[in-house]
Amino acid sequence: MSEVEAIEARIRALPPQDFAALHEWFQAFENERWDRQIAADFKAGKFNTLIEKARTEFAQGTAREL
Repeated sequence: MSEVEAIEARIRALPPQDFAALHEWFQAFENERWDRQIAADFKAGKFNTLIEKARTEFAQGTAREL
C-alpha cells in the first residue's frame, strides 16, 4: 500500500467531526499554497501579457465587465 493509499484509508476511517476539522484545515492549506503560487507567478512576470492586453482594451474602450 502506498503512502497516499494509507492516508486515504485513514481519512475514510475518521469520525465526522475529525473529518470536518481535516477538511477545513486542508482547504486553508490549499488556499495558502494557491496564494503563494499566484504571488510567485506575478513576481516572475507571468501575467504581464494579460495585464497589458487588459490595459490596451480598456484604453481602446473595448474592455467588458466580468
